[in-house]
Amino acid sequence: MPRLRKAAGELPGNLFGEPEDDRSALADGMDGARPLADRMRPRTFDEFVGQEKIAGPRRALRKMIEEDRLQSLIFWGPPGTGKTTLARLIAERTAARFIQFSAVSSGIREVREVMSEADAFRRKTGRRTVVFIDEIHRFNKAQQDAFLPYVERGTIILIGATTENPSFEVNSALLSRSKVFVLEPLTADHLIAISRRAIEDSERGIGNAGVEASDDMLRAIAVYASGDARVALNTLELAAAVAEPASSGARILTKEILTEAMQRAAIRYDKAGEEHFNLISAFIKSIRNSDPDAAVYWLARMLESGEDPLYVARRLVVHASEDIGLADPMAMVEAVSAFQAAHFIGLPEAKLSLTQATLYLALAPKSNSVLETYGAAQRDALETEREPVPLHLRNATTGLMKGLGYGDGYKYAHSFEEGRAQDMECLPEGLRGRKYYKPNPRDKSGK
Repeated sequence: MPRLRKAAGELPGNLFGEPEDDRSALADGMDGARPLADRMRPRTFDEFVGQEKIAGPRRALRKMIEEDRLQSLIFWGPPGTGKTTLARLIAERTAARFIQFSAVSSGIREVREVMSEADAFRRKTGRRTVVFIDEIHRFNKAQQDAFLPYVERGTIILIGATTENPSFEVNSALLSRSKVFVLEPLTADHLIAISRRAIEDSERGIGNAGVEASDDMLRAIAVYASGDARVALNTLELAAAVAEPASSGARILTKEILTEAMQRAAIRYDKAGEEHFNLISAFIKSIRNSDPDAAVYWLARMLESGEDPLYVARRLVVHASEDIGLADPMAMVEAVSAFQAAHFIGLPEAKLSLTQATLYLALAPKSNSVLETYGAAQRDALETEREPVPLHLRNATTGLMKGLGYGDGYKYAHSFEEGRAQDMECLPEGLRGRKYYKPNPRDKSGK
């Protein structure tokens, strides 16, 4: 069996026994060994900071929780924005039995056992079970499918938390039966308020440690945390530990102490997740719009977050044809050269090669005639009759082929003064006269 937990304590040994009434124990924060971020987890909506659009007074989610009118929910948002906290606030208020487990450590057997227990519990007590699944995107299709019949029958209320786009990571059938709430990264002001509360809280925070931090220092932590309350509090806790008490006994957080605590900016990035595609999309669209500053910024965001430089280089090669093409054929040379440089020398030096190519492509004139030309030809290749190659365009490599007329009527372009046999058709009969290439005024080779 998985290690199932109520949001506020262990489930009793008797499956159908009433849950022990110790829900406040989970968030009491009395255990100093627990990380500050866990100790400071909000226990009530009054302590909850951020997500005003969904959890503010009279907002849909908050009313749903306060009135105990739950339905299956998906919380989608970046790390440290309150997904698990909202689930625990639900656990505090709901009359339903509450079970929590992680998709990281549970398999299909555990899922089925939980569902079986929930079914038996409802038959015995008439009460439903709220099942909170952290990182639901880590469950595969079979595991997610196991929940579906129980959600449809109303046996369970499913609450899933995910950092990934549920459109891609949650089964459509399960998604259609759930309400999706999107959580946004916390603002710097949110994180400053959270950090300030931790500094002043003597019960669960570090109020007894004598920590002093200016708003500027807390804002530096907030910028570093990039919208993640967990990162902000963990950084604050480490900085407080690093700071030596002054003669007054206060631990004053300075720029030097924060630099030591931070070590390296925590830029959020998942090369397999949605943010990967969001950043490369912003990068290419900035180049397409001839905005070199934005293009280099998005390039730096990717590279400093650990993106594969060869992936970026490949996208530059694609862009050189797709959005520049004949407007500046040298763009392809620059892009391929950047790819080769990235392959030969690697990081960190390859950052400069990729920056050079990015700037060149962003500043180059733009034309999508290559893309449009192939697209038009592709449609005819797929949607029209597959006519045979005209005989005059075929090579007569054997006597039999020559006897069948292969090559008859072919006109050698270099035999003509203008370098082209004007009256020789090179398309199949059914596509005679078709024009795929429509020159862009910026095409240097257009005719």
